[in-house]
Amino acid sequence: MNGSVRVGHVVGVPLRMHWSVPLLVGLFAYGLGHQGLPVWTPGRSDSVYALAGVIGAALLMGSLLLHETAHAATALRNKISVQDVTLWALGGTTRMGRPQSAAAAFAVAVSGPLTSLVIGGVALGAGFGLHQLSGWAVPSVVLAWLGWANLFLGVFNLLPAVPLDGGRVVQAVLWWRTGDRDRADLAASRGGQIMGLLLVAAGWISVLRGAPGGLWIVFIGLFVMVVAGAERRRAALHTALRGIRVADAMSSPVVTGADWLTVRRFIDEVVVRSRHSALPLLDFEGRPSGIVQVSRLASVPGPSRETVRVREAATPLSQCAVAAPDDLLSEALERISLRTGARLLVVDAGQLVGIVTGKDISRLMQRTTLRGEQTG
Repeated sequence: MNGSVRVGHVVGVPLRMHWSVPLLVGLFAYGLGHQGLPVWTPGRSDSVYALAGVIGAALLMGSLLLHETAHAATALRNKISVQDVTLWALGGTTRMGRPQSAAAAFAVAVSGPLTSLVIGGVALGAGFGLHQLSGWAVPSVVLAWLGWANLFLGVFNLLPAVPLDGGRVVQAVLWWRTGDRDRADLAASRGGQIMGLLLVAAGWISVLRGAPGGLWIVFIGLFVMVVAGAERRRAALHTALRGIRVADAMSSPVVTGADWLTVRRFIDEVVVRSRHSALPLLDFEGRPSGIVQVSRLASVPGPSRETVRVREAATPLSQCAVAAPDDLLSEALERISLRTGARLLVVDAGQLVGIVTGKDISRLMQRTTLRGEQTG
């Protein structure tokens, strides 16, 4: 996610934090310490309220992290690749590959809400128990607040709206009932768009009735609508590409360059003769070693271009999206991400045989559409 930084690892995968997290912690800490606790436990000092608010907000972010960690751990147990876990203003996201079975998809989807519900129940029980045994009002209220927040998080995430976990549960159930993953994804994403629209409407009604917090519901609804729309387009694309192999879409031959050339020689001998914004690289033995963006070469300072090798400014093959000619195109496209770039390198027996770009997909879709019109 743009605007996030890597802060560590969780269950062996990178953990990232969005710039909005400190802001979110501050808002929760202020709400709890300056609005909630003074009403629920009056008579304490401002410093006690402030410290309790910060601790409560930190505990809530920790529970959000456990929610996402449950998703990541369950995915790894079901042999699903996990790219990273990111905390941000709406809680968190776990980027992972597509499950290979409806059972795995269901397990991953429910693991997060179940974790939140368990945390909520434990925190709520601990809060009431602590109050009964010790009478410590402030810690008890903080735990109770944390419990109710997690119970709300768990229930809210079970709403049947992609990308919420409840929407993923709907996807998994429809996939299990119909046996058609793409059809299930399409139906669930449509439901997500409808639910997002309802959230936006409910939020605006709250605002018009004098509740500023309705703006937060509007924001969540818009987010749900946008992501559900993107997933609906992706599901439609998967349906259109069903049965099509990577070889059917790739461009070949491919304009390449030697990775041992200096940036200056590469620009003079390869870039100026090419119309492409990114070029695959080959090593001494003619095997693909990565891909370089022309814009990245342009950012290399003039004097350094005489000594820096082009491979030093390139994205290595290990970070590129790679597929074999006989791979299903719909599955191969799942390997493309912001990290890999919007290109798919096609490698066969260690040799680069083609490349798939957005333009290649567009041409393939146009041909598919034309064939369908002729057949109709």
